[in-house]
Amino acid sequence: MENELAALSNELAGAVEQAGRTVVAVNARPRFASSGVIWRPGVIVTAEHAIRRRDEIGITLPDGRTTSATLAGRDAGTDLAVLKLAENGAPTATFGSTETLRPGQVVLAIGRSPDSGVNATMGIMSAVSGPWRSWRGGQIDQYLRLDLTLYPGSSGGAVVDTAGRVLGIATSALSRIAGLAVPASTVNRVVDELLRTGHVSRGYLGLGLHPVALPDGNTGLIVLSAELDGPAARAGVLIGDILVALAGQPVRDTDDIQSALDSESVGKPVVARIVRGGQVIELSITVGERPRRED
Repeated sequence: MENELAALSNELAGAVEQAGRTVVAVNARPRFASSGVIWRPGVIVTAEHAIRRRDEIGITLPDGRTTSATLAGRDAGTDLAVLKLAENGAPTATFGSTETLRPGQVVLAIGRSPDSGVNATMGIMSAVSGPWRSWRGGQIDQYLRLDLTLYPGSSGGAVVDTAGRVLGIATSALSRIAGLAVPASTVNRVVDELLRTGHVSRGYLGLGLHPVALPDGNTGLIVLSAELDGPAARAGVLIGDILVALAGQPVRDTDDIQSALDSESVGKPVVARIVRGGQVIELSITVGERPRRED
C-alpha cells in the first residue's frame, strides 16, 4: 500500500510539473494575479473576468522571468481572453481528450502565483454532459463541472488529467454552484475568432421576452420590451406580440432564441412567427450584432 501511495503521489507530482511548464501568472487586475496557459506559440489563454485592463499586463513565466502581454481579444460569454506574449519560445500546452471523460475521474487545477509559483489542487470531475449555453450567452461544447478548490488566482489556469495533459481552462465565473472547465475544443474555437477579429460576434433581436402559455397548450415568448430602433422593432415587432417560432423552429424559452442567434446569423434575415391579436403573422428580422461592452 505504501508503495502504491508513493507511486500515485509521484505520478500526480509529475503531472503538475509537466502542466506547470506552460502555466503563467497574469497580472491584469488589482490585488492579486490570475493564471493563464501558453496555448499556442506566443498566445496565452486566461479567464476573461480577471482582465481589468488592456495595457500593462504583466506575465510571470514558468521560468520565473517577467514579461508583458497585450490583450488580443476577450469573450465574456465563455469567460475566455487571449493575450499575445511579447516574446516567444516558452513551451506550449499538451492536450488530452475530453470525449471519454466520466464523472469521478481525478483531475487537477494548475495555477501560478508570482510569489509562490505553481499551485495545484486535486479533485474529481463531478459532472460531464453535452453542449450548453452559459448565462452570459456563450456556447460551450461540454459541461465539465469540477469538484475541487479553485483559489482566487486559479481561474484561467489549466485543468489537467493525471498525465498532465490539458483538458480545459478553469473558471469560477460561469456557475454559482462550482468551478467549471471550459473544454479545449471550445477554447480553440474562441481563440481562432479572437485572434481573427478581437471579439466573438453574437446575434440579437433587441427584445425583452418572457415565456407565456398559449391556448393550444404550447408555450411562446411574449414581448415585454422592444429596443428602440433595434432589429426586431425595425421589422415591426410590437410589445404584446407573442413569438412562437424563429427560423422555422419553435421557441419556448430564451435559450431557444439564443440558439438561433449564433455568429453566423448576424446581418442575415430570419423569419419570426408571431401571434398578434389572435392572428398568426410572419415578419422578417435582420439579425443585429449584440453590442459589446466597453473595455
